[in-house]
Amino acid sequence: MQHLARSMSSLGKDAAEVRGALEDTQKVVTAQAQAMAAVSTELGQVQQSQLAIASATDLTRAAVTRARQALEQVGNEVGGIVQTLHQVSDAASEITKIALQTRLVAFNASVEAKRAGEAGRGFGVVADAVKALAAQVESSSKSIMGTVAQLDARVDKFSQELRSDAAGGGGSSIHQAFAEVEQDVGRIAGSAQQSQQTTLQLAQRSGELEREVQQAMRYLDAAFACSDRFLRLSEELIERIADSGVEVEDALYIRGAQAAAREIADQLEQALAARQISEAQLFDERYKPIVGTNPPQHLTDFVGLADRLFPAVQERLLKLSDKVVYCIAVDRNGYVATHNKSYCQPQRAGDVVWNTAHSRYRRIFNDRTGLASARNQRPFLLQTYRRDMGGGKFVLLKEASAPIMVKGRHWGGLRLAFGF
Repeated sequence: MQHLARSMSSLGKDAAEVRGALEDTQKVVTAQAQAMAAVSTELGQVQQSQLAIASATDLTRAAVTRARQALEQVGNEVGGIVQTLHQVSDAASEITKIALQTRLVAFNASVEAKRAGEAGRGFGVVADAVKALAAQVESSSKSIMGTVAQLDARVDKFSQELRSDAAGGGGSSIHQAFAEVEQDVGRIAGSAQQSQQTTLQLAQRSGELEREVQQAMRYLDAAFACSDRFLRLSEELIERIADSGVEVEDALYIRGAQAAAREIADQLEQALAARQISEAQLFDERYKPIVGTNPPQHLTDFVGLADRLFPAVQERLLKLSDKVVYCIAVDRNGYVATHNKSYCQPQRAGDVVWNTAHSRYRRIFNDRTGLASARNQRPFLLQTYRRDMGGGKFVLLKEASAPIMVKGRHWGGLRLAFGF
């Protein structure tokens, strides 16, 4: 039987290592699944952005077309202005001709007035005035014609810029600019469409990978559950062998855990009897977070009592064997009020790895092993597990635990961990 117990212990060690490896793999696969889900979400956002780009390019192309048509219309209107200016120029030219003729008539009248002598003097004055006014009209008309000519040239040039150059087979600089804009918009639309197709293919592949990761997670969950059952079976076999009276190699630790659990239970009952603490305070589950701690630490109403009573028992059990790693009393939720002195170091701000390894008091260990030990009410419980020391470091341990009963009520458990 002892040989069988040793074999089961070795088997449990292997099972715990396999379980730990599966746990590590499960964390990696879970992280990959989360990453794939994030990628899928981001690809969906990219597709939405690409659709927005395609819609915007369509609107831009339509706007450019409308602008070109509007420019054509403006060009036609400017052509009408040119025609009107031509009419103004023609009218000014006619006025110039009339002014010239008027000047000639006035000149002739002035000559005849001079011939008439004193009798034609008044008529001569009028003739001279008419001649002067005709000269002014002629000058103004010529000025109008010159200004109109300049304006006509400028407007005509502007009109040519606004209208396509049908004779030359090309387009104006403005239309060429719009054509280039249309080409650029077309290239953007083409690139967006190609990118959209690529993103769609990537999304499809990402979906396939996500499904494969999900399937791998299901397989890992099944393997994880199987390893748990296998580990628990080896632990139960050792427990039954120990219950049969056979002296197994773990018996020393089982008896040590049981004796320490009874001693702490007696101390707690004495504290209740002496009214050092109330029953409500002793069974307090209002874990108050300690601000700024990482990993999180908490306080309860029985912390002060635990700090006074537990260390003497816990430190003495460390000397039970050189294999003992720690001895702690925990409540039924896995809360450790006070740990062994070497693990009760104040936390260092921002150093979570150091804190995980050295500041293990005031913490709640509600993992599989921690909760099983805390809530076990059988005479003892044997477990094999990996202890997280922070920074990706783990230590493979065995643990014997025994329940702590206070006035017939389950308070928690005594956990005694030791190496192989």
